[in-house]
Amino acid sequence: MGHLFRELGLLRQRSQSTNGSKTLLSNQIFAYLIVIDFESTCWKEKTNYGQEIIEFPAVLLNTSTGEIESEFHTYVQPQERPLLSEFCTELTGIKQMQVEAGIPLQICLSRFNRWLQKVQVEKGLVFPNGQQKSSAPSPSQKPCAFVTWSDWDLGVCLQYECKRKQLHKPDVLNSWIDLRGTYRMFYDKKPKGLNGALQDLGIQFAGREHSGLDDSRNTACLAVRMMRDGCVMKITRSLEKVSGRRPAMHLNS
Repeated sequence: MGHLFRELGLLRQRSQSTNGSKTLLSNQIFAYLIVIDFESTCWKEKTNYGQEIIEFPAVLLNTSTGEIESEFHTYVQPQERPLLSEFCTELTGIKQMQVEAGIPLQICLSRFNRWLQKVQVEKGLVFPNGQQKSSAPSPSQKPCAFVTWSDWDLGVCLQYECKRKQLHKPDVLNSWIDLRGTYRMFYDKKPKGLNGALQDLGIQFAGREHSGLDDSRNTACLAVRMMRDGCVMKITRSLEKVSGRRPAMHLNS
C-alpha cells in the first residue's frame, strides 16, 4: 500500500512540475550535497587491524537539477598495512598496483581540501557550522552538506584513521546526512544495503558494487529519487562538541 501511495505521490508531483525537474527538488534545505563513499583495507577473517582508506571519492550533486556537477577521486596508499588482502581486492576491485600508485591519506586530504575550495568558490557553497548559525544564507550562498550511506565513512573510518595517524581532518567533515537512516525513516523500511535500497525503488545499480566512485554516484542517484519522493535531506549526525545549546564556533573553518 505504501508503494501505491508513493507512486500516486510521484504522479502528483510530476503533474505539478510542468516547468521541468527543478520544481521537483525545490523544497530542499541544501542546494548541493557532496556524496562520499570510501573503500578501505579489509580482511576476510576478523582482525584487530585499523582500516585504512584506499579509495577516496566525492561527487557534488545539485539538488535542484539532480545532476552531478563535479567529482573528486583518488586512490590512497595504505601505510600501516600496505599489502591488500585477496579478499579486499575481490570485494572492491582495487588492485595492489593502484594503491601503490596512490597517495598517502595526508596528501589526499590536502587535495580534497583544494577541490572543496575550488567548488566552494565556483558554486558559492556554505557548510552547516557555527559561522552562519543565525542568518539565512544570501541568494548567492548555496547551503551544502555531506551525504554518506551509514555513519561508517565519516564517523568511524576517517575519524579513527586520522586519530591514529595524527592527521588534521577537515572541519566540514564533522557533520553529515546518513542516507541509510534517512531512507529507513522516510520509507519505514530497512534496506538490504545500497543496492537493495535502489532495487526497492526500481532503480538499477550502475557500475560495480564496492567501487567507491560507483557507490558514490549510485548513492547520489538514490538521494535524488528520495528527494523527488518528497524527502527533505537533513543533517543526522554531528561530531561537533556543543556546550549548552549554542553550536560550537569554528573561527578557522
